Amino acid sequence: MTALESFRFENDRFENGLFEAERFDLSLSENPFPPLPSVLGALDEALATANRYPEFRPRLLPELIAGHIGARADQVVAGAGATGVAMQIMQTLPRRGARFVFAAPTFDGYPILAGMTGLRAAPVPLDAHGRQDLWAMSRLIDRDTGLVAICRPHNPTGTVVSGSELKAFLCAVPAGVPVLLDEAYFEFLGASEVLDAVELVHRHPNVLVLRTFSKAYGLAGLRIGYAFGSPDLIRRVQRLQLPFGVPALAAAAVRASYAAEYELGERILHITTQRELLRTRLRRAGIRVPRSSANFLYLPGADIARSLARAGIAAKRYADGSVRIAVGDPVADRAVVRALTAPPRPHSRPLSTDDSHLVALTAPYAPSAAPAPRRR
Repeated sequence: MTALESFRFENDRFENGLFEAERFDLSLSENPFPPLPSVLGALDEALATANRYPEFRPRLLPELIAGHIGARADQVVAGAGATGVAMQIMQTLPRRGARFVFAAPTFDGYPILAGMTGLRAAPVPLDAHGRQDLWAMSRLIDRDTGLVAICRPHNPTGTVVSGSELKAFLCAVPAGVPVLLDEAYFEFLGASEVLDAVELVHRHPNVLVLRTFSKAYGLAGLRIGYAFGSPDLIRRVQRLQLPFGVPALAAAAVRASYAAEYELGERILHITTQRELLRTRLRRAGIRVPRSSANFLYLPGADIARSLARAGIAAKRYADGSVRIAVGDPVADRAVVRALTAPPRPHSRPLSTDDSHLVALTAPYAPSAAPAPRRR
């Protein structure tokens, strides 16, 4: 959605009485719950030393992360959320003016960061099932390609490329082309979908795996992200490490989060259970929601964004009227169901047994408008 389209959309909401006071903001795929209680306790203790500068360049945080994932500390780079680390990667690995290949629609940050770092965005439409078309992407990779991004699960549809398909794709990518494997929603993957990412980067030294503590761990406000890969790529990315850029609170939060894996597992189970309950209710109402392996659902349809806005529900909007919504809060989930199922949708049709994987994405990709400021 362009800036002009966004303005017209918002103006239409007011002129036609579609706007209610914002009741739920589901636009940023945030965890609806605060950090785990033990993590909050650790942060309270760490605040006592907030008068001191953090490490000039983070050493403790990469060591903590490396020990947890089974890598070496020189294979990990930490930064200001996954977005901050992605920007370091885009500033250091591809040459300016190189092509950046990714599926579209995708995480809005990628085309934005491409513009900031002088890369040429090369979006590849998703297939008719809402999945990344790896083979169409591979056909775009040539000597002018400086970076490729694969999201697993994909943002915004929540679909997951299979391990075998991903491995075959990586074998087809030239060794000199860096591949950013975005696993921002890694913790929500099912057991059968999880890959040994450390082994993957060992076999493919051009791969960097990107993760965050913003989603499952509920630490979005602390901006803790990291990437891991070959020591050579990590050294190059670290050249743009911002001095004092990772707060000491980050290490305390990560240590406490890793120590609370059981509680984290319970929280993830709650969120994914709510996701499936909501998806089932919406599909029964005729909305063709693809199966998601993240903490959000993608709702295709030209009138979805308008229906949610009418109910005071903020969602991530796309150019064709479809949306992505965060899940996990039962009250918000019920509000979504009410907004989209009453009155009944006039053009809904029965779903076949194959529809759990179906979503048509035919609109051209354009980053959606920024969410409206929160009301306090």
